[in-house]
Amino acid sequence: MRTRRWDFISDHRADFGVKRLCRVLGVSRSGYYRHQATEEDRVERQAREAATVAQIRAIHAEHRGAYGAPRVHAEPRARGRKINRKRVTRLMRVHRIIGRHLRRTRRTTIADKTAPPAPDLMMRDFTADTLNTKWCGDITYIPVGSTWLYLATVIDICSRRVVGWSIADHMRASLVTDAIEMAVAARGGQVNGVIFHTDRGAQYVSRAFADVCRRHGIRRSMERVGSSYDNALAESFFQGLKRELLHGRRWTSKVQARLELFRWMSYYNRRRRHSALGYLTPVEFEQRLISSRTLSLAA
Repeated sequence: MRTRRWDFISDHRADFGVKRLCRVLGVSRSGYYRHQATEEDRVERQAREAATVAQIRAIHAEHRGAYGAPRVHAEPRARGRKINRKRVTRLMRVHRIIGRHLRRTRRTTIADKTAPPAPDLMMRDFTADTLNTKWCGDITYIPVGSTWLYLATVIDICSRRVVGWSIADHMRASLVTDAIEMAVAARGGQVNGVIFHTDRGAQYVSRAFADVCRRHGIRRSMERVGSSYDNALAESFFQGLKRELLHGRRWTSKVQARLELFRWMSYYNRRRRHSALGYLTPVEFEQRLISSRTLSLAA
């Protein structure tokens, strides 16, 4: 309100004079002149803020509206520009720039209670300091027209990188074995001893899946019955996918759905910043981890 009065005085000072206008509006002349003296700084500050808001909008749009303040804040810092996180949060709130929130998802795997399960080797410890020591995976459904596609993933718990995935229009065991084979190939075939944690779905307790794991030296681990927390990392990945890729969309073509899923998986690994990795991308995190280990060995 006070700023509007100062602007009114500036617009009409030639006709009525500053003294009279200040008296009528109930403000001091010293206040008006102080406002005038700081106008250049104020305009410059407003220009900087407008540029920051434009950058925030560009980052938000670049990531399909999925990023909230923490990841928006991490993006310019990664590009070498320092910016205050509280400032980003304030500007996003003022300008109504909102990231998408998590939504509850429905489970797709059905436990096979007749098959012998593998032991729980994780015990809810979803941390790893080294690549290829702990993996986790799950299956989710993707609506396409009046039917479904199914996506199986293999995630390296250390880096959160999706090292293997498989997309099919069925939920047979080959859906998960194909994902494992891709993960093994992506890691150069040297995965002996890695723990792979899943739920107790029929695909994961199948003989075909057990045979693939045995052939590659992969140790199977399974969550306890009825406990969604025992594979929370894999489920969190799917929540992010549905929030960021599927929100407000429904494909009619399986070919298009496969292409978009492939693109998003590549985006997730190479460009999406992860809070658990200090807002690095999974690929950046792995590169830094490998570099630090190499330097340690050289020393």
